[in-house]
Amino acid sequence: MELTILLCFAAYTVLLFAVMWLTGRRGAKGNEAFFRAGRRSPWYVVAYGMIGASLSGVTFMSVPGGVYNGAWTYMPLVFGYVLGYAVIALLLLPLYYRLNLTSIYTYLEQRFGARSEKTGALFFILSRLLGSALRMYLVVFVLYEFVFRAWGVPFWVPAVVFIAIILLYTFRGGIKTVVWTDTLQTTFLLAAAAATVVAILNNLDMGFGELMRVSAEKGYTRMFDTDPTAPKFWVKQVLAGMFITITMTGLDQDMMQKNLTCKNLRDAQKNVMTSSLLFVVVNILFLSLGAALLAYSAETGFALPVNEAGAVVPDKIFPSIAFSLNGFTAVVFVLGMVAAGYSSADGTLTALTTTFCYDFLGFGKGERKAEREVRIRRLVHVAFALLYLLVIVAFRPFHRQSLIDTVFDVAGFTYGPLLGLYAFGLFTKRTARDRWVPLVAVVSPVVCYVLKVFSPTWFGYSFGFEILLLNGLITSGLLWLSSIGKGGRG
Repeated sequence: MELTILLCFAAYTVLLFAVMWLTGRRGAKGNEAFFRAGRRSPWYVVAYGMIGASLSGVTFMSVPGGVYNGAWTYMPLVFGYVLGYAVIALLLLPLYYRLNLTSIYTYLEQRFGARSEKTGALFFILSRLLGSALRMYLVVFVLYEFVFRAWGVPFWVPAVVFIAIILLYTFRGGIKTVVWTDTLQTTFLLAAAAATVVAILNNLDMGFGELMRVSAEKGYTRMFDTDPTAPKFWVKQVLAGMFITITMTGLDQDMMQKNLTCKNLRDAQKNVMTSSLLFVVVNILFLSLGAALLAYSAETGFALPVNEAGAVVPDKIFPSIAFSLNGFTAVVFVLGMVAAGYSSADGTLTALTTTFCYDFLGFGKGERKAEREVRIRRLVHVAFALLYLLVIVAFRPFHRQSLIDTVFDVAGFTYGPLLGLYAFGLFTKRTARDRWVPLVAVVSPVVCYVLKVFSPTWFGYSFGFEILLLNGLITSGLLWLSSIGKGGRG
């Protein structure tokens, strides 16, 4: 089995490099291809590829596994995503296209000043570096647990291999390559989930309708938590989903860089709205997979994986059952997992490079020669790949809870200041004091962290993903207090 997994990994990697070679043969070259793909990407290609880029390894394993503890209470969050995508299409994309941005944080420089631009870019770098590395970590973790650990290979070895491959195929083409490889990754992610559901249904000799009926009886498909004090109260989930999408997509260079490769604003808007509807269908598929996994365990007596303390590990449920079913489900799982790993990192690595080059090194603002900018961009790209690797390896001792909760916890604290900055810039005419913006952006997450930790004791209320909204509100409020009146440039 270990050899089969490695062969699948190698075959998929070869396929990725073939796509890289084909996409690199025509169109824009150099930094124009790396940062903007010549703004020639077909909108429907971007829309389909965005599914894989949004899902990542966390959705691939943590969403199905999360059904064990949370049933389908993840779904209201997805409904909120649709509302968030509408805001992106109608408010943010027109702004970005009107200003002809490559890095979206350039808007903050135009609206408030250079320190605001660098603050926004730094929070994106921090959030994406941590969040995407955790998504990538999950894939490396599964490879290690099911292949390399038995061979006595250290955890860092598969991490190095993954990062090296991603660095190689994004090194030249950047976002131009990523747009097309995302379509490949989406296909394998969806195929793996669907094939596993079919295999479980065949094994249990039941249809999909019967699976849903049995799952409903056992409470696996419960969608709405109606306790207002619970972290996953459905109203909080919808609101959190909307603002998570606005921040983690609309204010995120990684996701928006792909949207900004479309030919024009209208195409970009069609891409975003199509992606939002597809995202609902895809998450229903993954939650159905989670229900199928639990039904299989209940019907066959399959022992769910546990940790040293005897607690079930949700992130291991999907891989454990996929490997136990048959060789086919093991192969499709590995292909989906590898696709998830690549989709978690390639666009992020490119976006981190773009943000640092434009917002910290001033690309596009000076008289620096194009050849020199290409050399600088390559050095930055390698440096971020090494940072990525460091985060993945360093996180190994801290993996305790389901990673989807960890990822959203990180997002709640790091994207909140971005939400507050953009909201203040877009919905007021006041000008924040640029020199105060970095301090405000630090104070707000600290206050939110204290509230999240102590609010159950102080107020009998537990914050969930809506901590992101509170973070943004505090940031906007502090910016208002430090502002200097009307006359902003937004």
